[in-house]
Amino acid sequence: MPIRGEEAVVYLRFRKRVRCEPGDVIELGAVAQLQCEPGLEERLRRLPIRLPQPKDGNMVLIDALYVIRHIRRSFPGLQLELYGEPHALVEIAGRERPAHPLVIALVWLLLFIGSGMAIMNFHADVSMLEVHKRIYELLTGSDSERPYLLQIPYSFGIGIGMILFFNHLFKKKFNEEPSPLEVEMFLYQENMNHYIITEEYAKLADEEGGEQPHSVSEGGRGGSNP
Repeated sequence: MPIRGEEAVVYLRFRKRVRCEPGDVIELGAVAQLQCEPGLEERLRRLPIRLPQPKDGNMVLIDALYVIRHIRRSFPGLQLELYGEPHALVEIAGRERPAHPLVIALVWLLLFIGSGMAIMNFHADVSMLEVHKRIYELLTGSDSERPYLLQIPYSFGIGIGMILFFNHLFKKKFNEEPSPLEVEMFLYQENMNHYIITEEYAKLADEEGGEQPHSVSEGGRGGSNP
């Protein structure tokens, strides 16, 4: 996506999602990767793009056309080439409170009981005890109301199978492959980003005829051609 010019060439690639602290000015280097002459690159990285306002919420969309217009005002002679996504999503970091140990314990207990009930209900639905009895009878030739010889290894197998399936033992991973849970979380985050970007573009469309996003003047750092 070249922008014609007569002087230095600047290659831009927007980051997909970044975080900034409340009240911080969003600079170009925070939302995009740059490749150009070293001296010019440092000036561009420090170029203020936008000052988030309270009305923006905790998500701000930085659009490529808005950034290009801002760069052209401060550096009129540049040739800009854009690669990758035409936007960057900026998350305004909120105040994070550490989780209370009691809340963690309650959530852990709820998940433990819930998962245990789910497994027991599944085994009751498929008559797993009767299956174990029948297998025990076929293997040993005798009948048993409590075929522990099968039930104990089976119980350990469920736990080991879940560990291998999710590729996690506490914080340890067995290989670099993502677990099914990580894949689902990744897809969820991608869908969330897509939804937020669509909503932010709709807000920008509503603002086109009215108030424009609050930009920040460069303050004399680069008002002329590099």
